Amino acid sequence: MKRIIATALAAASLTAGVATATITSGADEAAAAETSAAHLGGQSQGRPDRYVLPGDAAGSRFEGIGVDERRGLFYVSEVTGGEIHRGDARDVQAEEWLAGDGTDGRFTARGVTVDGAGNVYIAGGPNGIGNPDRPDLWVYSEQGELLAALRVPGTPDAFLNDVAIGADGAAYFTNSNDPQIFRVAQSAAGWSAELWADASGTVDRVAGFNLGGIVLSADRSAFVVAQGNTGQLWRFATADGAVSAIDTQGADLVNADGLVRQGNELTVIRNFSKMVATMRVSAGGDSVFGVSQQASDPDRVYTTAKMLRGRLLAVDSKFDEQPAPSGPYDVVGSPWN
Repeated sequence: MKRIIATALAAASLTAGVATATITSGADEAAAAETSAAHLGGQSQGRPDRYVLPGDAAGSRFEGIGVDERRGLFYVSEVTGGEIHRGDARDVQAEEWLAGDGTDGRFTARGVTVDGAGNVYIAGGPNGIGNPDRPDLWVYSEQGELLAALRVPGTPDAFLNDVAIGADGAAYFTNSNDPQIFRVAQSAAGWSAELWADASGTVDRVAGFNLGGIVLSADRSAFVVAQGNTGQLWRFATADGAVSAIDTQGADLVNADGLVRQGNELTVIRNFSKMVATMRVSAGGDSVFGVSQQASDPDRVYTTAKMLRGRLLAVDSKFDEQPAPSGPYDVVGSPWN
């Protein structure tokens, strides 16, 4: 697949709602990328303000991000083909780390996270829906070796959205089509996926994206999980998967997508609302307070973010550009500070 690179520091302004995409030639893109990279690299001391992602000539959309704090790396998923890009906190230019377009059965990808050993976990979104031979998720070593490509049990239409590492070292994947969380771990018998929590009867399944963003609470006793279509937050106890509603003090959290917890501060990224909510969250994840909201960049739809080396990195998804997105494609550092 022919690749293009971002041509400028910032995306062109979008009109309210839908933008018309323009694709320039590969030669023009490559020349502009060199200029952009040189400019970005000189803007900050040691780390650029933005990280340039490779893109497809037909247009790319991005969603998830995972970070390897130990090595200073980040991984970004591409929705349009399932490629995984990798970047270094010190370098402007990211690279394609894993191919998509059917590689290891992956045609799309969503949430990404990294465990303490550097293994990379990738949620497949709708990759397996209607295609029983395609995996719902993947696990790779830090060297890019495929460790596991798995279907989740019990449902043919799981939409695995986001993933977080639990207190036990296993990976926990949210399902946007049902109020479920799946646990993925390695044992003596190999890698396996199991249904860990089913909140049917407590969390209503409604139209749109249900369970999405997920983070571990400060005391590691629970996961805080966002339900984007209703704007609710839910607590899933790590001991037994017991589910309870978190009182959000009436805050509007509709379109809640990625969650970031830093100590007792929780950030909720509200993608198409183009808002970011911040609040204090209890150590056990059972209550929030002091909710405040601020607008994010009106020309970007941020989906999620992660902290890397003390700085927030947010993914500009390009979800609002129709019919096809255009560059620049990037991850933005400290986007709303």
